[in-house]
Amino acid sequence: MTDQTHKIPDDVREFIQQHPQVVEIVTDFINREPKLELVAAPLIRGYAVITNCFNSGGKLFLCGNGGSFADCLHISGEMLKSFERRRALSDEDRQIFLNFRHGYQLADAIEYGFPAIVLGLNPSLKTAVENDIRLPNLAFAQELFALGRKEDVLLGISTSGNAQNVSYAVSTAKAIGMHTIGLTGKAGGELAQQVDIALTVPATQTNRIQEMHQLVYHTLCAMIEAHYFQESKK
Repeated sequence: MTDQTHKIPDDVREFIQQHPQVVEIVTDFINREPKLELVAAPLIRGYAVITNCFNSGGKLFLCGNGGSFADCLHISGEMLKSFERRRALSDEDRQIFLNFRHGYQLADAIEYGFPAIVLGLNPSLKTAVENDIRLPNLAFAQELFALGRKEDVLLGISTSGNAQNVSYAVSTAKAIGMHTIGLTGKAGGELAQQVDIALTVPATQTNRIQEMHQLVYHTLCAMIEAHYFQESKK
């Protein structure tokens, strides 16, 4: 990371110095795919926003379509259980479990997780919105408006940047007062213009964009986990 910091904005460089646990992760990210170096600064900003959200008791909402919807599920899976580091319960939380049936088994098995919610998993809601409300592509926005709070964060994923339902969700998040992050392709589209933090990968073909997206969000998940947990699984 030392060789790269001259290309990183001053505010991000200062943040890195205050959070040394992410330096190795970001350095590895750049080394694995040098073309993504320009994504490093907004990625670190996204990390800061999401960890501040979790520290405030907020939740991470995710939305996307098709392969991007699958990516949202992938991210939530990394968030809700251990990814690269152990997330064993503290002695205090273990003791709470021991007061209940199956307490010993659960205390040994349960892990800490981060609250990550994928929009669009409720087909009953989706079909009701589509049937009852004239405006198309509203389901993500309706669900987010019902569940979201100003301390939460929305991460929207769109390879083109022009998914209407994701755009509606971002506007709704902003109306609530939430921070917004977008993960998209080189063109950026409407999404890159809407969000507070745009993670725009330098690719134009959908499959290549999705490959880069996976590296970006795996890195983001690793950074967030390292912020709270030190012990590696290895």
